[in-house]
Amino acid sequence: MIETPQADQAAKQYVAMARGDRPVHPEMAWIAGGTFLMGSDNHYPEEAPAHRVTVDGFWIDRTPVTNREFARFVRETGHVTVAEIPPRAQDYPGALSHMLYAGSLVFVAPAQPVDLRDWGQWWHFMKGADWRHPHGPHSSLDGLDDHPVVHVAHADALAYARWAGKELPTEAQWEFAARGGLDGAEYAWGDELSPGGLHLANTWQGTFPHENLESDGFAGTSPVGAFAPNGHGLYDMIGNVWEWTADWYSAQHQADAAKPCCIPKNPRGGREHDSHDPRQPHIRIPRKVLKGGSHLCAPNYCLRYRPAARHAEPVDTSTSHVGFRCVVRGKPPI
Repeated sequence: MIETPQADQAAKQYVAMARGDRPVHPEMAWIAGGTFLMGSDNHYPEEAPAHRVTVDGFWIDRTPVTNREFARFVRETGHVTVAEIPPRAQDYPGALSHMLYAGSLVFVAPAQPVDLRDWGQWWHFMKGADWRHPHGPHSSLDGLDDHPVVHVAHADALAYARWAGKELPTEAQWEFAARGGLDGAEYAWGDELSPGGLHLANTWQGTFPHENLESDGFAGTSPVGAFAPNGHGLYDMIGNVWEWTADWYSAQHQADAAKPCCIPKNPRGGREHDSHDPRQPHIRIPRKVLKGGSHLCAPNYCLRYRPAARHAEPVDTSTSHVGFRCVVRGKPPI
């Protein structure tokens, strides 16, 4: 057996649990810090350049936050999500007044092939869609208690994290955890998407967006833990739902450090005033980094079911395929 800091820590946790000690955060996994190769030079330009980063140890939720967990938060705090609040006209110059209603983006598969450059062919801003009504105003959470909560904007995820005494992960923390100890691997489990034909994450099979073969057993979100965990014991780090991070989006990573002494430690991504979408200069909504891909990522459209993949999401936006998980900075369990 190869001795690693992670394996050593896992052994200590096992001994502590056998002894009857309670973990510091029983719903979370401890990720020992380390240096890894973040990003990729082989895929989308925003993932480049690959560069070395060091992170301190931290705790991270084993699964995305579920509908059951988010419902408890709402019951105890009275929190109202962004999707449940009508937008203000001054925040959206040029918007038609009759379009300023509470709602969220819902994926609706078209019946035939469409232009993949026009995401409006499958995303619909639906009045009454929110975390309680994930598929629209007439839907419910029946049977979805253990599915990831969706239709949460960044402020909603942050509010939950603070209520739970936690934080949202930085992009570096998230990617380090997602890699599961496989530094430089293409996927969270190795270099093959479906080894031996086995689906290891909830992604799209078929031709997106009109043909979903559901070979992995799911057409939409799946219960957390439906697929095998990665090397750190974390579930759904890839696929199922995209996950919010704490970092502002930047178009590219910084270059790799010239010397080992200069490797960034616990980096914090881009800057708020640089994170806006340059294609919409009249709407100055800053964007945060999403990680992990979702059940809508497909080989013909969105090859982002990889630890290095990243996506920019406006902080005011919620959708039917974005959720989150939390972290805690601190000491290992023993």
